[in-house]
Amino acid sequence: MRVGRFLIETLVVCAIGLSGIGAAAAQPAAPPAGYKIEEKYTQKSPDGAVTIEQYLNKETDDWKWQFWARRQGTFTQLDPEPADYPAGFRFSNDLKWIVRGQKTGSGEASLYLYRLAPHGYVAASKEPLGDLAWAYLKTRADWRKVKKEPEYHISANLLAGLDENYRSLGVDWPANRYLLIALSGDADVKGRKPMQTGVVNGWRCRYDLQTGKFDVPALFSDGNAKAVVPSAPGGS
Repeated sequence: MRVGRFLIETLVVCAIGLSGIGAAAAQPAAPPAGYKIEEKYTQKSPDGAVTIEQYLNKETDDWKWQFWARRQGTFTQLDPEPADYPAGFRFSNDLKWIVRGQKTGSGEASLYLYRLAPHGYVAASKEPLGDLAWAYLKTRADWRKVKKEPEYHISANLLAGLDENYRSLGVDWPANRYLLIALSGDADVKGRKPMQTGVVNGWRCRYDLQTGKFDVPALFSDGNAKAVVPSAPGGS
């Protein structure tokens, strides 16, 4: 009986081991056939320790992009879903985080966040960081003042200053702790001429990399109140 139980447990362990090998094998080791590196879009961290390479597949009608990170001998794909456009990347000073600024359409953009794991960078959340920021705005009192929910030109952008920990804003926050995000979007508002209206104009929030939560620092309060006042697109 003991021998039989031992054999069963051994088989279970082996099965788990083989499953792990299969999962590891599922991670591609390099861009698939058809994808070629676009050197002009290659980006390096300030210290040169991390390199982001962008690959484009021109062999299909709908050109698609893949993003790969090199670090200390590892070469990993940042996101399994290809993109329609190249992207821009920003690094936290400790290199534990990478932010991808991604064009998603005409006048539209979102943000994606990656964290450093033992075998390279992986997505920090199931949803794009930009989508999470918009969801957070909709929980705030400011959202009730928005004339109409944005219909197009919907953008989430990273504010400049990550490399110097946003010191230019006069803050003294812990290093490598926060990301500052600005949201914008337009909608057609009946009765306005022209109808196209900026309904969210650079509303700002802060994302805590340690807790995964959003908040609005007091220094953004006045600006955010103005950011939900309807204006001409691109206006303030």
